[in-house]
Amino acid sequence: MSRLAAIGCAAAAALVLSACGKPVPAEKAAYVGEWRSQNMTLAISQEGRVAYKRVSGSSTTSVDGPLQRFEGDNFVVGFAFLSTTFAVSKAPYQDGRHWKMVVDGVELTKAE
Repeated sequence: MSRLAAIGCAAAAALVLSACGKPVPAEKAAYVGEWRSQNMTLAISQEGRVAYKRVSGSSTTSVDGPLQRFEGDNFVVGFAFLSTTFAVSKAPYQDGRHWKMVVDGVELTKAE
């Protein structure tokens, strides 16, 4: 294999690996699940996939990508240089029999 081909294969492998989400660590297991409010949904899988949708008036914001890491209670989703940080002002907590958390200023309830 030529040196150029080997470099190309290594670059492609690095790109593929950077697109893979990181599994949710055990200490953040409460984040896993489907969370909802009237105008927002957030799904976090144990394997590290995140799907987000928020409707505000006539505009919709969506993010669907791999979990990169947690930064305290916040979490980062995306690919390499294209990522977004979700600000968690209240980590998952139990309120009666419902699980809730506050993400980007919105109180979400975990679907059962």
